[in-house]
Amino acid sequence: MLHAIKAALVAPIPAPTYSHGAIPQPDGTTRFSLWAPDADAVTLILDDGRQFELEYQQDGWRCAMVKCAADTRYRYLINNKLQVPDPATRVQHADVHGWSGLVDHSYAWQSTDWQGLPWMHTVIYELHVGLIGGFSKVEQLLPSLARLGITAIELMPINEFPGTRNWGYDGVLPFAPEASYGTPQELKHLIDTAHSLGLMVFLDVVYNHFGPDGNYLGEYASGFFRHDIHTPWGAAIDFRKREVRDFFCENALMWINDYRFDGLRLDAVHAISERDFLVELAERVRGSVPSERQVHLMLENEDNAAHLLQKGFNAQWNDDGHNVLHYLLTGEEEGYYADFAQSATPKLARCLREGFIFQGEMSHNGCNRGEPSAHLPPTAFVLFLQNHDQVGNRAFGERLTQIADPEALKAATVLLLLSPMIPLLFMGEERGATSPFFYFTDHEDDLAKAVRDGRRAEFSKFAKFNDPEMRQKIPDPNAIDTFRSSKIELKAEDAEQQDWWDFYQQLLALRHSEIIPHLAGARSADVTIMAPHAVRAAWVLGNGSHLSIYLNLSPLPVTANPPWDEDPILFSHRLSKQDFQDGDLPPRSAVAFIRR
Repeated sequence: MLHAIKAALVAPIPAPTYSHGAIPQPDGTTRFSLWAPDADAVTLILDDGRQFELEYQQDGWRCAMVKCAADTRYRYLINNKLQVPDPATRVQHADVHGWSGLVDHSYAWQSTDWQGLPWMHTVIYELHVGLIGGFSKVEQLLPSLARLGITAIELMPINEFPGTRNWGYDGVLPFAPEASYGTPQELKHLIDTAHSLGLMVFLDVVYNHFGPDGNYLGEYASGFFRHDIHTPWGAAIDFRKREVRDFFCENALMWINDYRFDGLRLDAVHAISERDFLVELAERVRGSVPSERQVHLMLENEDNAAHLLQKGFNAQWNDDGHNVLHYLLTGEEEGYYADFAQSATPKLARCLREGFIFQGEMSHNGCNRGEPSAHLPPTAFVLFLQNHDQVGNRAFGERLTQIADPEALKAATVLLLLSPMIPLLFMGEERGATSPFFYFTDHEDDLAKAVRDGRRAEFSKFAKFNDPEMRQKIPDPNAIDTFRSSKIELKAEDAEQQDWWDFYQQLLALRHSEIIPHLAGARSADVTIMAPHAVRAAWVLGNGSHLSIYLNLSPLPVTANPPWDEDPILFSHRLSKQDFQDGDLPPRSAVAFIRR
């Protein structure tokens, strides 16, 4: 028997901005809403002992209007048997299985005139909040990033996950900032401070799956998933349903409007079968903000669906560009790098000329991949040499500083930071960090063992890990040392770290003064293959000036005959006066010219 169940006030229920979750109302009540089409009964349990039946509305919705304190904690009881958190809770207490909580989103914003920055100004710095120490520690990092030349930080997913550490992609409560990182107010303070420094803040959001621990939706809303389509994470989310679409669209609206994030990066949208959902999300986000406010939306999409970049999305992470550059820098050709090892230099040329490398061609998995992209501007592509996936998905989490020649890496960095594509840096690369970035979790018991064994088994197809003893050396994701080893050690007196910092800062200063002001209207002009692993790429910028970058990633000199006497040198790496006279590009070198 339930104790002191009270009849809920169910009519009239005002039309909320958000249909999912517990939303405080102007009259002091809170509207509790749960989509539970499979439940026969849902009871709201408050931490003060009161209980309320959620009344059935229509289409599986159950709602109640309840007067309660702003710091109230609550949970739902399904069919008098199972206690669950609110899947749309705005804050979660005592981990993913504990109490949900209310959030008062009122906040005294200081940067009231902030409207964001144009997309052309974007220089992204991707970071993991937990490794830095939480929202307040990230805030302390912002002034140095602004001095470096960063214009946007991108937070890896921050929504609630099981335990106190996770690399970010096992979240189960998308609306709740992870409690171990800080409070909602601390997150807002971080964003407010970033805006005061002229920095945008982007958020990586995961709308293609839920993590393996703490997701109870299947117990009372099995229609949230479709079992005819499977993803690497299980049954696909069913975006054909209005309630499901609203759940994720409202999540995006919350981050953009309640927290004032400047943009979102949508993770692995190739695992979302209903592409029109993405278009709807972009339309709803852009329709929720004033026209003068700059909001930016990015995609990760293995399908290279170029048409989405003309339907509300600014850009896509260009994995093709990363993959071919990674091969040219490291020689690694297993897994998906096999697609880029053959004819690598022509593929790099296509990337610099047209954006995507795969524009409908067959990939290593036997499927045609991609759409034509040459009509898109260079700024529709986010280019990077490293990111969380490309480092964290390695067995030992090595960064390029550990597996590539440092001079070749710097030459590639010239291309990264001076090309018209939008550059992304992964935390620590501006210091030449050598610490690994592992895949790490904080699961328990059988799940911890399954995750550890499953991860090691994934690498069995790689030659290096055919030996079971070698696979046993792959770090256990759940070990605390795996997390601790991923932290970046900054050394104030380290000359090598300072050298990397100065290199990045100099290049970004040139990007800000010579490239960014003229990116609007930029287009590819020509790409020439000079030799294996060596290309010349040219672009016409919006003001009519010509930018050209000569890149030699090979261990041999290349005869290039750059226009030493005709065009001013913007930047050069590893070139001497003799090289100028001979017309050669030394091994692992780069030079950029700009002609106005």
